[in-house]
Amino acid sequence: MESDRFAGQFAAADVLCTTCRFVPPSFERATAFGVYKDELRTLVHLLKYERVRAAAKPLGKMLARAIDMLELTGDVAMIAVPLYPTKERQRGYNQAMLLADAAARLTGRTNVRLRAAHGLLRRVRDTESQFALSSKGRRTNLRGAFAVPDASAISGRTVLLIDDIYTTGATARECARVLVRAGAAKVFVATLARAQTERVERWDAGFETAKLEVSGNGLAQTGRIAT
Repeated sequence: MESDRFAGQFAAADVLCTTCRFVPPSFERATAFGVYKDELRTLVHLLKYERVRAAAKPLGKMLARAIDMLELTGDVAMIAVPLYPTKERQRGYNQAMLLADAAARLTGRTNVRLRAAHGLLRRVRDTESQFALSSKGRRTNLRGAFAVPDASAISGRTVLLIDDIYTTGATARECARVLVRAGAAKVFVATLARAQTERVERWDAGFETAKLEVSGNGLAQTGRIAT
């Protein structure tokens, strides 16, 4: 994961977590503003479960900081992870979309143009709640849940995928896989929060000499994040 605390300490290309080393995801890099706990968790719950839409602005500012760490340039299609239509109607909105749109207005980078393109990825199958599922169960649960309705609209484009929380990475992996299969040139992932332990693996001289770095209470950085 990217972070202010770890930014610049490791070369992104040299840092891989264990899971991504064994099963590389389709996305290039992923970033999150902070750990899903304390005040950040409270704010996310206000937006996601208590329908406090005003929370999207301060959270969007945090998400914008995470997006800025990806150092994107040029035209980028910004896509929020979609909800199944029934769930979105029940909630009244897609919280990832609110966060994405707020962050796009607050990003500090001037050499990137984030263009909202939420309709380019759809959730076509309702899925079981991911909460109680194992990592393998989450991946199985999401298989076939997303689709790109018009591949020509995504072909050759750089995509920034936005979600509120990165838990095991199953959702980000599946969305990225579908987007790349539809022709996306590259997919990056930015989330507001992450629910992972702060461990990264750094390669100094190849597979045999990998050593594990464990962070403190700040945010950890990796070139790719675990699922």
